Amino acid sequence: MAAAWSPSLGFCLNKGITRTWKFPSARSFTGKDKIKHGSESLIVTRKRFLGDLSTDALQSYQLSKVFASKTTIELKDQVSTRRAQVYDLKKVTSYLFRTKSGALIKVKVEKKREKYSIMVYVSSLELSGDDKSRLVMVWGVYRSDSSCFLPLDFENSSQDSQTHTTETPFVKSSLSELMLGLEFDGKESPFYLSFYLKLVSGKDPDGQELLTHRDTDFCVPVGFTAGRPLPLGLSSGPDDETWNFAFFSRNSTNVVLCLYDDTTTDKPALELDLDPYVNRTGDVWHASVDNTWDFVRYGYRCKEMTQSEEDIDVEAEPIVLDPYATVIDKYVSHKFLASLFKNPSFDWGEDVSPNIPLEKLIVYRLNVKGFTQHKSSKLPSNVAGTFSGVAEKVHHLKSLGINAVLLEPIFSFSEQKGPYFPVHFFSPMDMYGPSSGVESAVKSMKEMVKKLHSQGIEVLLEVVFTHTADSGALRGIDDSCYYYKGRANDLDLKSYLNCNHPVVQQLVLESLRYWVTEFHVDGFCFINASSLLRGVHGEQLSRPPLVEAIAFDPLLAETKLIADCWDPLEVMPKEVRFPHWKRWAELNTRYCRNVRNFLRGKGVLSDLATRVCGSGDIFTDGRGPAFSFNYISRNSGLSLVDLVSFSGPELASELSWNCGEEGATNKSAVLQRRLKQIRNFLFIQYISLGIPVLNMGDECGISTKGSPLLESRKSFDWNMIASAFGTQITQFISFMTSVRARRSDVFQRRNFLKPENIAWYANDQTTPKWEDPACKFLALGIKAEAEEEETASLVEPTEPNKNNDLFIGFNASDHPESVILPSLSDGSKWRRLVDTALPFPGFFSVQGETVVAEEQMQQLVVYEMKPYSCTLFETVSSTA
Repeated sequence: MAAAWSPSLGFCLNKGITRTWKFPSARSFTGKDKIKHGSESLIVTRKRFLGDLSTDALQSYQLSKVFASKTTIELKDQVSTRRAQVYDLKKVTSYLFRTKSGALIKVKVEKKREKYSIMVYVSSLELSGDDKSRLVMVWGVYRSDSSCFLPLDFENSSQDSQTHTTETPFVKSSLSELMLGLEFDGKESPFYLSFYLKLVSGKDPDGQELLTHRDTDFCVPVGFTAGRPLPLGLSSGPDDETWNFAFFSRNSTNVVLCLYDDTTTDKPALELDLDPYVNRTGDVWHASVDNTWDFVRYGYRCKEMTQSEEDIDVEAEPIVLDPYATVIDKYVSHKFLASLFKNPSFDWGEDVSPNIPLEKLIVYRLNVKGFTQHKSSKLPSNVAGTFSGVAEKVHHLKSLGINAVLLEPIFSFSEQKGPYFPVHFFSPMDMYGPSSGVESAVKSMKEMVKKLHSQGIEVLLEVVFTHTADSGALRGIDDSCYYYKGRANDLDLKSYLNCNHPVVQQLVLESLRYWVTEFHVDGFCFINASSLLRGVHGEQLSRPPLVEAIAFDPLLAETKLIADCWDPLEVMPKEVRFPHWKRWAELNTRYCRNVRNFLRGKGVLSDLATRVCGSGDIFTDGRGPAFSFNYISRNSGLSLVDLVSFSGPELASELSWNCGEEGATNKSAVLQRRLKQIRNFLFIQYISLGIPVLNMGDECGISTKGSPLLESRKSFDWNMIASAFGTQITQFISFMTSVRARRSDVFQRRNFLKPENIAWYANDQTTPKWEDPACKFLALGIKAEAEEEETASLVEPTEPNKNNDLFIGFNASDHPESVILPSLSDGSKWRRLVDTALPFPGFFSVQGETVVAEEQMQQLVVYEMKPYSCTLFETVSSTA
């Protein structure tokens, strides 16, 4: 029977707790009943033990050396015995190495019950004819540092400056192979067996060292396997009994997998120094560990240069988060780590995306926390400010006619810098869950999406893939691949991601696919989209790989893709010609600027006309007006009510107008003018071709008192909905939404209006002076396109229908304008639907009010438009 030694080993874990181990319980296979012990030893030195630093003294340990018998018959018996015990075999893993001389070394690791057996075979190596010629394996075991072998007899060792490895000789098999075997107690895994070979002869008793073809020691994982390089991140093995870790880092010379066994400690319970030969494929480091261990979280240490033993400093190598982790958690230092637990299953039931055609969208942009955080929401404290809170307020969205919500960034982000500075791309922010945990946020978000879908509302996400938080995120993994470095405009200082680098491109695509498949998200709005066009060296690209890949990705085929060139780092939006492949829509910055300019009396008529008709200067390149997302205000910059209340010199870029007095006022004339301007902004937004994007709080007059800063935005005050202002504006928005739906032939189009169906007028029906800044009045007549007879017959003749013409007037001047409405030859009449100058509730009407000529014999209808007002007329039959 084979003898074995199992010395007791005590050591201090990183948590400062001393444990006693029997590690490793090693024996060498030599024959059925014989074993030879040796007392020779080879001395090596190392400085760090299991990740801890020894600064003053090195420890020494005497490791027994076991010699093996060279009896071929006994070796056969050993192999035969192992074959007879095949029923105990649970796992077999093989590793193949070669030396510079061409010798092949095969290592087979077998797990039998609670033991690990290791067989090492050497072929293509001839021993000399010397009687003293033999091959010896010099070996040790380690975990977190390949220069530091774990001692076998920690408690009995003396505190000198020396440590030891073990020498075990090979025996020759009948197949002319050299072989030896070791056995370890499975409870002490995982660890690495590290060794090199020594060829000893009579002429060279010290022996000739044989290393790998890379001039390194041989290294074999025990208790875990090399794993696989794909997919990146954490995945389960084929039998769901193992965790596979895959982590990209091209420039790291060493990567350490750090595993944590509870949720309270700040230090890893176990660190595995991944071997670059066994645990690396290309630029991906990988390992597979049994999921029977009580580890709950993990991270990585990355070393980008080889350090000498004197320079090793663990704390200088921060533990980084796996970019592909799908569940993350905070540990005591408030940094994120990846969780080893999967997202719990979720019952989506009959959920299906509303799949609303692009041209029919009515979008409401909101901040998840700010939407329901205010106490006026009357939601429980664990629901207010969460995804669940958004779901609870779905009735408000429905009352406005909203069919899509655009959520400000919800990826895990830096709490210091805000939601536009993400630290992770695969998990929702933990604060948005009812119990402020990532798992809670995941469940809450899925429930929100499911409820909104059931109400016919799509969920769009603002996403930031062009930059990250200054610390954390992808920093420290492979900065030269993930980030721009040393480019113009201090790109590296702003943590700009190198988006079109293949590695970053893959990360972005995997993130988008994950949100679509796991959370049923319906589309994405890409913040700072102009930076997606920058190449790996900072140059502008005409066909950026990432933008093109997103456009043609099959998993993203049914989603909405929106480019928003606003950059949180530079505040001002950029104007670029965005490549689209007929898939990308755009948040229309020119629309915002031109409408603001017109209503403050600074713009020219041609700009307004272009925006109202769908921004043909931008979208006649194979897309259409439905690809224009039209906004007046956004979360950065002035709110809608502040646009008409503040216009100091410091707000010049906002293109605002205070209507005669800065800030708060009690003057009735100023207040009435401001109210009309707010109505005008909303009116123009809803009658323009394209997609209206309403900003959270604009419907009830939320103000930042003139501050354009993002952090100045306030939580939604639900009491303001019931105010006089909130009541009339919410009703007006709802009305305009219904007008868009009823006249979808005009306002919800994928194609531009035909030129023959449009007529532009000055107030006297003459041609407008398009480029004259002094002209502040414009009118538009739209002739309805002929419909199919079958469709038209379904419409009630007494109800306004799609066969009716429209007339729209815009007066941005400070004096009234007498407008001549186009004559009607078929006996129809003009019916006024909107006049923003009239008092509430008469300034809009579903039924409308018929306008006629003042005198019966007069053919033309003249309508007086008050200063700063807009009107909408529709024809109805004379019998209506």
